[in-house]
Amino acid sequence: MISKLLAETTKKHISKWLVLVIDSIIISFSFVLSYIIRFNLTLDFDVQQLFYQLPLVVLISCAAILIIGSHKGVIRHTGVKDVYNLFNATCLASIFTIFFVVLIKQYEFVEGFTIPLSIIIIHSLISFMGLTASRFLFKYLHHQYQSRNNLKITKNVLIYGASESGIIAHNVITNSPLNTARVIGYIDHDGRKVGKQINGVKIFGKEELTESFIHKNKISEVIFSIQKIGPNELRKEVQELVNLPIQVKIVPPVEDWINGELKPSQIKKVQIEDLLDRPPIDTKNNKIGEALKNQTILVTGGAGSIGSELVRQICLYDYTSLIIIDQAESALYDLQQELKQNGHHNYIALVADIRDKNRMSMLFQEYKPTMVFHAAAYKHVPLMEYNSYEAIKINIAGTKVIADLAIQNNVSKFVFVSTDKAVNPTNVMGATKRIAEMYISCLQQENKTKFIITRFGNVLGSNGSVIPLFKKQIEKGGPLTVTHKDITRYFMTIPEASQLVLEAGSMGNGGEIFIFDMGECVKIFDLAKNMIKLSGLSYPHDIDIEITGLRPGEKLYEELLANGENTMPTYHKKILISKTKCIDYNAARTKIEELCLTNMFFSGNTVRLMKEIVPEYVSKNSKFTQLDQEKKLDTPHLSDVKEKNLT
Repeated sequence: MISKLLAETTKKHISKWLVLVIDSIIISFSFVLSYIIRFNLTLDFDVQQLFYQLPLVVLISCAAILIIGSHKGVIRHTGVKDVYNLFNATCLASIFTIFFVVLIKQYEFVEGFTIPLSIIIIHSLISFMGLTASRFLFKYLHHQYQSRNNLKITKNVLIYGASESGIIAHNVITNSPLNTARVIGYIDHDGRKVGKQINGVKIFGKEELTESFIHKNKISEVIFSIQKIGPNELRKEVQELVNLPIQVKIVPPVEDWINGELKPSQIKKVQIEDLLDRPPIDTKNNKIGEALKNQTILVTGGAGSIGSELVRQICLYDYTSLIIIDQAESALYDLQQELKQNGHHNYIALVADIRDKNRMSMLFQEYKPTMVFHAAAYKHVPLMEYNSYEAIKINIAGTKVIADLAIQNNVSKFVFVSTDKAVNPTNVMGATKRIAEMYISCLQQENKTKFIITRFGNVLGSNGSVIPLFKKQIEKGGPLTVTHKDITRYFMTIPEASQLVLEAGSMGNGGEIFIFDMGECVKIFDLAKNMIKLSGLSYPHDIDIEITGLRPGEKLYEELLANGENTMPTYHKKILISKTKCIDYNAARTKIEELCLTNMFFSGNTVRLMKEIVPEYVSKNSKFTQLDQEKKLDTPHLSDVKEKNLT
């Protein structure tokens, strides 16, 4: 019968009414046992009187259980809260029983009827222990039956953190119907906890977590479960675990738990993003809200990595309307469906090419945007090195189209998303972005639209970035390809970069180049090794790293400021204003317009002309390096050594 009942409960939960019936049986047995204990384990009492008392006691106890609701708990997941409910139910039953006995005795409803107070007290204690023990016994039998008949233990795990979060993680793992793990211990820094046990699971000190300990106990996973910890400390702790021959997983923050409860599926592998020290961001910001209120906002490149996140964050605010433009039909459709599912409706998604001036002009006239976020661009360095025509056409000419229309249609603010590759560019892509910056600076002189430039480095997980590439290479068994052992990059999360773009747009008065604090630069070779370790593999035994050599136009180190530039602080600690060199705006604008016109005729002189416009543009590892070796052109530089704050 028990086996059948256990088999049934692996598929569904026991009915609360069946639980009530079982509780009634336990209460009945406890009442009889209380008399036997009271009379020194003999039957030297009025047994006939017992049969009159038993129905009343059971009825009162059932009423107390129904009032407290202790029969509604899921038996297989019995915990402290359930035991607390059982205690309340037995206490309430005892109070009701005493009340009814006094009432009957006072008004003599039943002649000679009484229940000794000692019996009531003994019964309440025995029934509480019986009800509690039955639940934990059933819980134990259920898990034993389930583990024997369904899944076998395939791995041993440690939980890092013997706090409340760690205990919850242990319960979630052991109670999961798909559990294949055995928790053999906790790891904790607190010396007062070391050597003790929690629910029979021993707590070990951090110093005991060594390779020999791991091999001896056949540990394959460590689950990091500490909630109140800063990003720097988290990175340090997890970094130490990564160096061990184990897979590292992490319990998400409490606020990310589903309906306040941790699910087994939420305990996932530590991602490389967790080790890059990028703090979480606030999803809503009052200053951004004020800047976007009652605005008609246009986002170009709205289906891209940064553009789509800008759209998601803008949707959280009180704007008038949102126009999303992208030429990538599939990506734009996916974003549209996502916004619909999240309940956002005050937007319109348009498939359009920013290089099409007539189409863009019609859209500006129809929707009349008051604020533009220009994120559309070609950004892949090696690809653009061999496709300079397209890079100039979208990054310069496309930006020129949108910027010119912004002035013609009285747009109040124009926020341009640039890149650190525009600083002392060594490739076509970086040079096109720098020229776009210069053109926007030229338009700022007309004092009609407030043009604002934001400049930052790589974003984690963006299309074509190194981290998704490494993940695909690991899935295929390697090797991971790194262009140079010493190459470094700055990284920022997509949500953080997008929020800082919005923040810069809200604080900008026109003419500024906002530089984002990217934190510390990351060595790509170390990044590759960490990603291998986080995948539960070892370098170089399981997956090797191959040095392929710098790609065309690629730098070893990225920069956020050009030669002769420095920064000034803003009220936001993550945003600085670049104090840039003054340029000859008339000459620069003439040259840029010449470049766009020359590019239309597929002229081979476009890169040479770009080097005239941006004299600090020196190609590296590229076919265009020969242009730098030629005699300097007689055309005067468009940059002047005199520094001037554009703000």
